[in-house]
Amino acid sequence: MLYIVATPIGNLEDITLRAISVLGSADFILAEDTRVTRVLLDRYNIRVPVISYHQHSKIQKVDHIIDLLREDKKLALVTDAGTPGINDPGNFLVSKVLEALSDCKVVPIPGPNAAITALSVSGFPMDKFVYLGFPPHKKGRQTFFKRIGQIEETVVFYESKYRVMKALEELRGVSKIESRSVMIARELTKQFETIYRGTLDQIEMEMKANKNSTLGEFVVVISPRGKNNREES
Repeated sequence: MLYIVATPIGNLEDITLRAISVLGSADFILAEDTRVTRVLLDRYNIRVPVISYHQHSKIQKVDHIIDLLREDKKLALVTDAGTPGINDPGNFLVSKVLEALSDCKVVPIPGPNAAITALSVSGFPMDKFVYLGFPPHKKGRQTFFKRIGQIEETVVFYESKYRVMKALEELRGVSKIESRSVMIARELTKQFETIYRGTLDQIEMEMKANKNSTLGEFVVVISPRGKNNREES
């Protein structure tokens, strides 16, 4: 049995009771960064062997995990923060496990997710939204932002502290984006959680005024096109 366990994106108290129970009863925990996961496990006194599994893991590691499942071991997959498989190699592992063991039971243990957390406080229409993950660092980056201008629904994507200000500049070059409302969530659930709301110009001005505003992890949410914004319908 393979459990896909969501873990806190910042505040360790956001873990669910079910997640604690599953992690505590697993034979092995598969972790993106064992040091990060150990902090969480120590907090809840969970003493289970931890195996590293991340984007650079070789296929031999996947084969080893599949062998453990063949031995009827209970494995729990976690990421450093949030839900495994969302912008991390968890989905690749699940696909390989099901390919090798079609009868393997893959069980979701739901919990925190940065994109959904940000969307929940955006105030933008949520009946439809488009999630785009991280923009490419170089090749394809211009196409990424151009695509945002063509999407009518609410858009959400992640950005790193190294490129968040660049992302604001690149958004400004997208057709009709300046007429749409924007929300940027920084360090969600953590001590210095900050929510920026307004136009691109307003948010950029506010962030530039605070020297610590580009530290941390960021979620960018853009309102849909149409009459709910300043754009004419």
